[in-house]
Amino acid sequence: MAAKIMILNGPNLNFLGTREPHIYGRTTLKEIEASCHALADHLGASISFHQSNMEGELVGLIQSAHGKADAIIMNPAGYSFTSIALIDALKIFEGVKIELHISNIHARDELHRHSITSSACTAVICGLGPYGYIAAILAAVQRLGQLPETIAPALHGLAAAGQA
Repeated sequence: MAAKIMILNGPNLNFLGTREPHIYGRTTLKEIEASCHALADHLGASISFHQSNMEGELVGLIQSAHGKADAIIMNPAGYSFTSIALIDALKIFEGVKIELHISNIHARDELHRHSITSSACTAVICGLGPYGYIAAILAAVQRLGQLPETIAPALHGLAAAGQA
């Protein structure tokens, strides 16, 4: 059965490529989405890709994943530092939950340094730029035990070790 992954993007990520390119780069969210779909197709996984500037809409999407998705990858953006509602929604979801940040939040200013939503996640990826989305998809598929045989044998060895 193909892994079903929901990818969620929080506020202002619809302006990737133009918003603070010295922090986030010039890659747009549409370009990231296209790369995610291409990788998912290669892995035999399915993804749904969403962006919202509204906290309640993100909560609703997380709730809608219950029983329908195997994993959630979420870049909560500014809500990482403020949203108890996202934490509570993530706690309801029983699948793999990966928090993602394009920048290295630990190297940023005090306001952007400590994510509270990560406490409800299986793993956190930050600082890899747009490639973080690729890493997150690979990690989710690995955590679900669904890396295809066409993936490099070295990854399969890591996958077995990562299940411990």
